[in-house]
Amino acid sequence: MKRLLFAFFLISSLDIYSHEFNPAHLVVQELNDELSYEATWMYPYKNIGRRAEVVFPDECLTESVDIYYQGKYINEKISLECTSPLKGKSIEIINLSVLTDALITINFNDDDIYEGLVNVQNNTLQIPLESNYYPSSYLKLGLSHLFDGLDHILFIFGLLFCISGVINIIKTITAFTIAHSITLGLTVFGLISLPQGTIEALIALTIVYLASEINRNKGSLKTPWLMAFGFGLLHGLGFAGALMDIGIANDKMLLSLFFFNVGIEIAQIALIPIPLMIIFISKKFNYFEITKILISLCIGGMGFYWFIDRVIGIIL
Repeated sequence: MKRLLFAFFLISSLDIYSHEFNPAHLVVQELNDELSYEATWMYPYKNIGRRAEVVFPDECLTESVDIYYQGKYINEKISLECTSPLKGKSIEIINLSVLTDALITINFNDDDIYEGLVNVQNNTLQIPLESNYYPSSYLKLGLSHLFDGLDHILFIFGLLFCISGVINIIKTITAFTIAHSITLGLTVFGLISLPQGTIEALIALTIVYLASEINRNKGSLKTPWLMAFGFGLLHGLGFAGALMDIGIANDKMLLSLFFFNVGIEIAQIALIPIPLMIIFISKKFNYFEITKILISLCIGGMGFYWFIDRVIGIIL
């Protein structure tokens, strides 16, 4: 406990934050005359830097109708009057943060839907003349969520320090996947609901608990997949809360969830070799016990810091 408190105070003196999954979302709805549109621009107001702006094609005259706060987002209602249809044109998002992706959804009157993802490296979306809606953008969102979410990365790292054997690794990652898929689906379909702030705080607690298991266990957990399944249920609620905030495409709900889960799993698989390499090298040079202590202190200290920070966020 003394070591954990020391790590907490050390980390709290640094500017370390866990990036929450809060992508921006632009929803454009075509009106009856095919040259008029209504848009809603949702941007996380706690994001670093100033709010990003949408640049519509030159053929469109835009007017900001209303700006209001909703949940974690500042929403702007925008009306568009264009001299030609949006199909074949491009939409640009400027001043995006490096930590924020923007999902763009365009609903046309002929039931055609186009969806794409932009970021600070590629901030322009070209709208095709002919578009068949296939929500693969959610795959990129899943990848982005796990790679940008330091708390989820540390959880996966910590799990692998509690496991021995390839079979156990496969069982544990599979259990975590199944669990978060269950709660993700149940939440998105409206069957369960919990406050997002509370979920994020509890996720931080799972990281603290996992850190204590790394430091305490003398070999490895006998049934690590049970712990992974239980914590995976909670992490799935965190995934779902963020998706519900930006609005998921209801007419392609199952496909959207499938692609999002695939993105998360690809990211998880890509991360696995890193802790395994650390474990292999530390065992080879007989520094495994010291490495476990350092890893548990680092993970536990950050988890403890995030828990306090998120609880304060709920209270305030």
